[in-house]
Formats: sequence, structure tokens, C-alpha cells
Amino acid sequence: MKPDPIIRVKNVSIGYDGKVIMKDLSFDIPKGDIFIIMGGSGCGKSTLLRTLTGLIPAQAGQISIRDIDFINANSKDKLEIMKNSGILYQGGALFSSMSLAENVALPLQQYTSYSQDKINQIVAFKLALVGLSGYEEYYPSEISGGMRKRAGLARALALDPEIVYFDEPSAGLDPVSSKNLDDLILEINKTLGTTIIVVTHELSSIFAIGKNSIFLDKTIHTISAKGNPNELLKNPPNRQVYEFLTRGESYEKRTK
Repeated sequence: MKPDPIIRVKNVSIGYDGKVIMKDLSFDIPKGDIFIIMGGSGCGKSTLLRTLTGLIPAQAGQISIRDIDFINANSKDKLEIMKNSGILYQGGALFSSMSLAENVALPLQQYTSYSQDKINQIVAFKLALVGLSGYEEYYPSEISGGMRKRAGLARALALDPEIVYFDEPSAGLDPVSSKNLDDLILEINKTLGTTIIVVTHELSSIFAIGKNSIFLDKTIHTISAKGNPNELLKNPPNRQVYEFLTRGESYEKRTK
């Protein structure tokens, strides 16, 4: 039996300043899933992510998160949903003037009434979870790009969210660091049961971690494929999906 959807998107249109980038987007994200939002450059992947997280409004449609109408929710319910979600931005988005420990502690200080000793314990645990034990007092400028991504993930996990969003997590990373981050995503999903939503065009990550996916097709401005990425590669529904998943291999040659 499939898990109940933690996020349900129905007939959503997204864009900026009245310009529609994608329309009629409908899909469910099951609880505990690793869900990939994929597509070529400029198709609206990051715009969809910002819409799902409430950073920009949807132009039309419905988004339900944990059975709450996220688009029309009152400020209290919307804040609760956002507190129960973590986001890892492309560059990690750490505050450069704060140590890693201070960065991870920030959401705990803002949204909980924990004592400083309790916060320190949680910070140490979260940094250890992402392999950064012993780096609590380091500043972002003193560590590598891959380590900054992991520190950003520790901060995203600080409040034990049910959902974590990743915006191009492999951007700027070498292949080894990218694989290590994929492995960490899989481990967090397995051990914590966290629902993970990843915006990416990196094929190695898509095939390694994706359980389900949608393909945003900018030629028709909507979703043209849904499903497990490996299954979509075996049975591609159209040219755009096949060429994306094979780095431009000829669709005609495949069908001969």
C-alpha cells in the first residue's frame, strides 16, 4: 500500500510578474519519498520549489501540505508548516559571520524555548549527523564547498522537519563530494524517514537517489512525465524525457 501523500499539488501554475512558466501541474509526493523535480535549464524547477516552500505565491491551483491548504492557510498554520520544513539552498546559504555551530543553532534559538545547553547538544548531534563533528567553531570561509553544503543540511535538519527541500544540491561540487552528499541524503531518508524533495539536473544523482520524479517540459510548459527515473529511462514517454536522461542521445536511433 502506498503511503499517504504529504504534499498534494493540483492544477498549479507558477511564474513571476504575471508571466506563466509552468501550468496545470498536478502530482502527489508520498510521505517518506525522495522526490526529484527535473528538467532542462530554465524550465521552472527552482520556481516550483520556491512556490512549494511559500517563498513565492502560486498563480493558480491548490497546494496541500499535511492536509492543510497551504496557499490559503492563515499565518499561524503557514508558519507551522514552514517550521516543519527545511531547505538546503544551492550555496548552503550560511551566514559568513557566524560559526557552523551558530548557524545551526539559529533556528533553534528563533523557534524553540530550549535552554542553551539543550541547543548545544542538538547542534553537536546535527553536525555529527552530517559528518562535521569537531568543526563547530569553524567559519564557512574556512571549510570546503562540500562541507558548507553539509553544514547547511545540518541547519535544515535542526528542527527535525518532516520535509527537506534541496535546490541543486550538487551545484559546484566535485563528483566525489556530490556522491557523498547523495549518500547522506539516502541515509537521512532511511534513518529519519524524512520526505526529501530535490531540484536537480544532475543525472548521477537523479538515478542514485530518486524514488519518484516529475519532468518539467518547457516546450509544453507543464509536466510530461512522472515516475521512478530509472523506469522512465527504460520506458521513456517522449523524446524530451529520453534525451534529457541520456544526455542528448538520439530518440530516433532508440526507436529503430
